Amino acid sequence: MPFARLASATTATCHIGLGLAAIGRPGYINLGRDEDLGTDRSVDTLRTRTHELLDAAYAQGVRYFDVARSYGRSEEFLADWLNAHPEIDDIVVGSKWGYTYTADWSTTAEQHEVKDHSLATFERQRAESIELLGDRLDLYQIHSVTPDSPALTDKDLHARLAEAAAQGLTIGFSTSGPAQADAIRVALEITVDGERLFRTVQSTYNALETSAAPALAEAHDAGLTVIVKEGMANGRLAEPYAPDALKAVAAETSLGCDAVALALILREPWAGVVLSGAATTVQLASNLHAAVVDLDDDQLTRLAALVEEPQVYWERRGQLPWH
Repeated sequence: MPFARLASATTATCHIGLGLAAIGRPGYINLGRDEDLGTDRSVDTLRTRTHELLDAAYAQGVRYFDVARSYGRSEEFLADWLNAHPEIDDIVVGSKWGYTYTADWSTTAEQHEVKDHSLATFERQRAESIELLGDRLDLYQIHSVTPDSPALTDKDLHARLAEAAAQGLTIGFSTSGPAQADAIRVALEITVDGERLFRTVQSTYNALETSAAPALAEAHDAGLTVIVKEGMANGRLAEPYAPDALKAVAAETSLGCDAVALALILREPWAGVVLSGAATTVQLASNLHAAVVDLDDDQLTRLAALVEEPQVYWERRGQLPWH
C-alpha cells in the first residue's frame, strides 16, 4: 500500500498532510479567507500559491497531498507541480470523487458543487482524475459518505472499485455529517469476494467534533489508514476565532492555536494522517509546529470541555457562507 511510505518516513511531519480544498478554488467556507487570499483569486494566482505551498510542505517533511474533483482546479495545480518535480517519488497523492464542481470559478455561485455517488459519476471522474494525475494518483476516495449514501449499497459500484483496486489504486472513503460513525461502521463491513473493499477512511475530527473517534479507532484496528480532515473546524479553531480555552493553552505552549488544535488530533493512536488546510505558507509553518506540541493532563481536560454535540456542530458548519 502507498501509505507504507508514510509509515517508513523519517520526517517529523510525515503524518501531517496538506489538503488543497481552500486554495484549489476561489470560494470556500473557511473563515478568514479575505485576509488569507485577498481579492485576486485568479486561476494563475491560486496556481502560484498552491505551488508555493507544495514546495514549502515538501521541504518541511510533508508527504501526503489531498485533492478532489470538486476542489476547483486542485488536481490540475497538483499535477502541474508533480510534472515540474519528476524526481519526487516518496509522496502519497489522494483524491476524491462524488462531487462535481459547478461554481465556474465564482465566489458567488448559487451552487458550488453537486453530490452524486453513482457508478456513472465514478467512471467519469476517475477518467478525469487519471487524465490529470496519471499513475501519480495513489488513493481514490468516495467523497463525503453518509449513512444514506447509495455508495454503501451499490454492488455494481463496489465491483468496479474492487477492479480499480486490483489495478493498483488504493480505494477509500471520506465521511461528513453528524452520523459519521454510522457510515464508517457500515463501510467497514463492505467486502468484495471476501476482501474488505476500503483501505482508508477520511473523517472530520477536531476539538469541537469528536463523535467519530470510536469508529475511527475500529477502522484503524481493522487495518485502515485513518486520515483526519477539518482539524481546524473550517477556521473556528484558529486565531482570532478560537475559543478562549484554546487560546489560553496555546499561550502556555508559546505556539499558535492551530498547532495546539492539530496536536490534539496527532495524539490519537488511530490518527494516521492529519490534514493541514493552510492557505498561506505562514499558516503551514505554524500548523507543522503541531508535531512538537506536548500537552499535559490539565490542558487536555480544559480542551475536552470544548466538545459540541454533533448535530450542533454540523448545523453551525452548514451555516458557514461560501466566500
